[in-house]
Amino acid sequence: MKDYSKELEIACLAVQRASLLTKKLLEAVDKGHFDKIDATPVTIADFGAQSLLIAAVHHLFPEDDIVGEEDSKALRAEPDLLARTWDLVSSTRLDDEHSEALLYAPSSKEEMLRLIDLGAQGSCKPRGRTWVLDPVDGTATFIQGRQYAVCLGLVEDGQQKVGVTGCPNLNLESGQVHEDIVDRTGYGYQVYAVAGQGAWMRQMGTGALLPARKIEPKAQITKPEDIRLVDCLSANSSNYEVHQRLMERLGAPWPPRTDLWSAQLRYIAIAVGGCNVLIKIPRKASYRSMIWDHIGGMLIASELGCIVSDLNGNPVDCSLGRTLSGCYGMIVAPASLHPVLVDAVKQLQ
Repeated sequence: MKDYSKELEIACLAVQRASLLTKKLLEAVDKGHFDKIDATPVTIADFGAQSLLIAAVHHLFPEDDIVGEEDSKALRAEPDLLARTWDLVSSTRLDDEHSEALLYAPSSKEEMLRLIDLGAQGSCKPRGRTWVLDPVDGTATFIQGRQYAVCLGLVEDGQQKVGVTGCPNLNLESGQVHEDIVDRTGYGYQVYAVAGQGAWMRQMGTGALLPARKIEPKAQITKPEDIRLVDCLSANSSNYEVHQRLMERLGAPWPPRTDLWSAQLRYIAIAVGGCNVLIKIPRKASYRSMIWDHIGGMLIASELGCIVSDLNGNPVDCSLGRTLSGCYGMIVAPASLHPVLVDAVKQLQ
């Protein structure tokens, strides 16, 4: 088995450092946000976190491709936003000198902009290595001080190898992931996985990586009444009315146990928040997910004994570019129950 220990260490440190940047902006009244062309929001934390994540992996693995959500056009057009982003990036460092020395940070505004654009230029392909990142998954809820994720994963020859998800606001005192119950005094948690090695979690801090503990695999349930669904009832892309019909036909509980906006946090709810099933039936036949909304999270779920597939039960292909273009909808469930859900979805169509 190939050793990914170096990639994992850098990814974990990079995600922790980028998470610290986002936490800084949470303290500001003005998040420096605006709407992109597709009407989705973006903040200077998205740009700043993307530059720090890319700086870390590109410095050590310069031949690897990189796929990130943002580009630098808005910052180049808005000097005030550019200045605020640079202030965040240039002032965010890990407290532990050894850990920070393993990473790299941009030395100028122009280098920061070039690093951001490396992510905009990349594309997952059938061959080679690609780092996929989402600097702030759940920007809309980030702005509200609710749950969001900082994500970085490695895909090699179309297969997920490393996935690290930072959840800076995650509070697990209740054993569940709640949108509005957040970590206001600490730095949340980091959940990660390496292919074939299970999934792990640790609390995040401001310096060296804290000890991690292995996450227990999901119980292999066989009865639909044991489903604990995580969903997003406010997502325009998902047909949650059909989700409800599916659950009621199966005799599974409805409404969902957990309702989260961030796609990546839904995987975390499966890993550590008491949920065990995620279903996405799109409203439009043309809908396809962006790859950065799922890389890392899919690997974590898989390493915990879940099967991740499209609605027909086919594996998700991660080598088709910036979207999961071959994947219509999604089913994530323990291997013991996954075929039941695939059959039930087919009967609805």
